[in-house]
Amino acid sequence: MKLKTIALAIAVASIGLGAVSAADNPVEIREGLMKKIGGSMGALAGIAKGEKPYDEAVVKASLTTISESIKAFPDQFPAGSEAGSEASPKIWENMDDFKAKAAKLGADADAQLAQLPADQASVGAALGVIGKSCGDCHQSYRVKK
Repeated sequence: MKLKTIALAIAVASIGLGAVSAADNPVEIREGLMKKIGGSMGALAGIAKGEKPYDEAVVKASLTTISESIKAFPDQFPAGSEAGSEASPKIWENMDDFKAKAAKLGADADAQLAQLPADQASVGAALGVIGKSCGDCHQSYRVKK
């Protein structure tokens, strides 16, 4: 019985150490935030394309995730965190513009949340607005693969 308890404690501690390690790494944090935004955009796109039925809860959760994630995103670019990511060095050269583009996406997501899209067509229209803000930032500040 004690062996199981010790093994469980070690496993929990290992998970906690991994979380602390990721929490200290701004590249991993920002990649995680972008994955959340990308997943939310994918969920909205599925509805907009008619691949998934309209679901108000999914739309609201997706827009909320985009809004919250993008607001935290610019804080994950401290000096010295340029290496090992798809982030362009232009971010650190033009931080005010980068932050403004992130704020624009946050405001766009908040506006869509305030008047929640109510059907497939309005999800598509919302995705067009939000997608433009995403694209504007990616064009300027993401390294092309």
